[in-house]
Order: sequence, then structure tokens, then C-alpha cells
Amino acid sequence: MWALTSLLLACIARAAIPNAMLRSMPSLPKISVPERSVTSLNGTVLPNITTMYYFDQLIDHNNPGLGTFQQRYWMNWEFYKPGGPIVLMTPGEVNAYGYEVFMTNYSINGLIAQQQNGAAILIEHRFFGYSNPYDNLTSQSLALLTIQQAIDDLVYFATTADLPMPGGDAVKPGQAPWILVGGSYSGALASYTMVNKPGIFWAGYLSSATVETITDYYEYFTPVREYMPQNCSSDVQAVIAYLDRMYVANDTAGIQALKDVFSLGGLNHVGDFATALEYNLWDWQYLQPDDGPNSMFYRFCDALEVKDGVNAGPEGWGLDNAINSWGNFWNTTYYKYMCSDQDVETCLGSFVPTDRWTNVTVDNPNRSWLWMVCNQIGFYQVGPPEGQPAIVSHIIQPSFMERQCVNVFPQTFASPPDTPTAETNAMYAGWNVNVPHIFFANGLRDPWRGGTVSADGLNKPNTTSMPIYMSDAFHTSDMMTHNGIINPTIAVVQEAGLMYMKEWLAEWKPSAL
Repeated sequence: MWALTSLLLACIARAAIPNAMLRSMPSLPKISVPERSVTSLNGTVLPNITTMYYFDQLIDHNNPGLGTFQQRYWMNWEFYKPGGPIVLMTPGEVNAYGYEVFMTNYSINGLIAQQQNGAAILIEHRFFGYSNPYDNLTSQSLALLTIQQAIDDLVYFATTADLPMPGGDAVKPGQAPWILVGGSYSGALASYTMVNKPGIFWAGYLSSATVETITDYYEYFTPVREYMPQNCSSDVQAVIAYLDRMYVANDTAGIQALKDVFSLGGLNHVGDFATALEYNLWDWQYLQPDDGPNSMFYRFCDALEVKDGVNAGPEGWGLDNAINSWGNFWNTTYYKYMCSDQDVETCLGSFVPTDRWTNVTVDNPNRSWLWMVCNQIGFYQVGPPEGQPAIVSHIIQPSFMERQCVNVFPQTFASPPDTPTAETNAMYAGWNVNVPHIFFANGLRDPWRGGTVSADGLNKPNTTSMPIYMSDAFHTSDMMTHNGIINPTIAVVQEAGLMYMKEWLAEWKPSAL
């Protein structure tokens, strides 16, 4: 068993990501796992959890004659006993290598497997990492990157894979209970799968699952504004209002002067400058309960609000200090953190073609994710409607983001698309999901909460058939075991999830599918 004290040694990777579309992905935390030997309950030495397996997945579930591709997966059966469940998860829109923590009891997946004597599997999403139907990411190839194909991948794997553990050829749905786990987009995909293909997966644990796709997703910044330090929020709002006033007045000289304070004068378009200011707020997404003052988000707020050792009151220090302090933070800390040695247009510009537009080699998650965003998912993080408090500029609207679809996929989009999020929601239920044996876990401070079943104003019923729990925490915080040690509200969610898994699995009976 993994020692709980070791959990505190795991570090979440929060590398700077100099691209707006990738930086704002609804992604999972990536936790390093210490090396150790793995043994089964009877003492047999098992393969290392980094051991990679391959499954012959259908290229196109609508045309099986096209053949198969090699889909990567990983498996850990250290807690398994015959009759136990198979706990399956895809990490979603990332290269799955390095996410092996989600097969261990460092994670909710492993806690479920440990409690129920199950085995845990991590499977890579099609067109991410090295699980690719074709050897490129051209628009023609990406036509097979759809929610439905991803759903069908999970189902085909569950119903046909012969797993590498002893007896792994006799644990298909109907022979053994399967539990689908997911967080963020992969949580939404788990919900869509259980809606679209009922009866395959007996239960689901879904954390921060963004089930309702939204085009104009200004709600992303609402929890950030509400839960960030009030003085920091006040000063950010002051700077954003100042920028927006100049934009409406067409004060190009004033805008240029403001950009120069940040050493971002080389950005040729004000929209790119407004987007750059969002980057400091996107850092909120990567916070977890154990983050302290050295996390990048809080370093940013301290730079604005601590002056000569004195912390500003709730109203902040005011516009002039906010501009100079924010600009100084970019000059001394943040530009290097975001852009390293890149020039400003290469790093932060979105109007000049770069390798990000033309790179069609595999393992380019930015390109694959943008394809999904443009075609089915949306979730453009933009400024709020007029009259609402704004920590993000009103310059940033869906149309500003959607033009990137044309830039990156000109063979598919002749003009900015109106992403059909309503069709996605109609097909896969969105907020209207009503499937027994799904446990939803969300975080009050999560910027993606507006797309989950805990969205403000939704008031979706919490039932014993489909429970909805919320912690006072961040994005997918409940998926990591050590967060429950740090935060008692997360512990309540994790304990409830494990309780429901135990109850539901006790009801399972074998059957022929």
C-alpha cells in the first residue's frame, strides 16, 4: 500500500503554457508518482505501473472496415480480487503518459479499486499523445476526432479488450462491473458515455465534469472574481475598465502606452494584449488546497496589493498603482515565466501565423483540443455582459476566439464557426443528465463549475440515485487523495463517493450484454 505520508511529496506540474487555447483547457492535475515495486494481494510481483499496453481500437466506429490503430493504455491490478470492478478512466485532452497516478490510491480511482478489490486502467484519448488513427493531425484526419468516436472507443475497449492481468479475458461488462471515472472534460465524456451507451458501465465517479457545453463562457471568471483576494479583484477590475474605456473611445495612443508599461507594446492587436492579461487569471485554475503564497496566482496578487509591507484594503490601491505594479510583475517575473526567450508576437500574438497553426505532427494537444472546441465544445472564456463586474476585458468575445478556428483549420472553416454547443447538449443531455449510479463531485472555487451540474442557478436535485456533492475547493480537487487530508470538505466528498460506489456495486449482478 502507498504510504499516506508519501502523498504530500507528490507535486502537481504547473508549467507555463504560452497559448491561450491550451492554457484554458479544462485539464486534470498531473501528479508525479514515486518509483516503487508493485505486488498483488497474494504477493506476486506485478509490472511497473508505467508499463504500456496497446489495444487495437477501431479507426472509425461507423466504418470498421477502415481497420484499427494502436490505442495506448496502462493498468494496475495490485488490489484486484476476482469479482472486483474494473475502474476505467481517460485523462482526456492530454498525452496520457505521466498520469499513472490515476491508477494508484493517490487518486480517487485507486481508492475505489482498493476499497472494492478492483483493477484500475488509464486509457489515452484518441488523437492525443500517441494514440492516433493516422500519423498526422490534418483536418482530414481530425474529422474522426468527435465526442461520439471517443465514447465508442471507451465502449469498444470495455466490451472487447482482453486485459493483461490473470483472468483479464473474462472481466468484460456483464462478467464484471465496470466503473467509469473522469475529471473535467474526461468527466463530461464519462457522463456522455453513460447517457449515450447505457448499461455498459455500472457506475461513474465524475469530478468537475463540464457536461454542459457553452459557447459564451464568461462564467469561467465568476468564481475567480468571487474567491480571489478582494483587493486584487478590485484593482484588476480597475485596470480592465480603463482598457475597455480606451478601446471604446478608440484611444490607440492610450492603449499603446498601457501596453508599454507591461513591455507588451510589440503586440500589434489590442485583443492579444487583453488576452495576455487573462493569463494571470487563468493561473487560478491550477490552484489546489495545498497551494500557498508562492503559487503564481498569489504572487501576482501580492505584487499588486502589498506595498512597503502593507496590504491594501478591499478597495485595492487604485488604478495608477495597479497599472504600474501589474506591469512591473510582467517585466520582472511573468513574461519570462510565460514566454522564456520568445519574442512577444511569437509567444502571445494570435494574428501572425506560427508553428502552432501549421504543426500537424502527432502529440500536439493544442491542435487536437482546438478542433474539439471549434466543432463541438466551445467554452470560449470571454468578458462578461455589459453591466457585470469584469476582471476580463469586453474586447474578448467568442468571435475573437472563433477566428482561430479559421487560422488553424482553413480547410474546414472558411469563416469563424458558430460552435454548435446546443447540438452537443441535446445529443448528450448536458445539464439534463439523469442516469443512475453517477456520483458528481464539484468544487465551489472551480472556474469550470458553470459547466457542471453545480452551476449557479441550476439547482439540480441531489438524489441517492445520482448524488451531487460540492467541496470548498478547486478544479478536480477531490480526485487527489491528499487533498482530502488537507481539506475536510474534500474528505466529505471522497467518503461519500466511496460509500456510494460500495452500495451500488453491492447491487451488481452478472448478466449477458
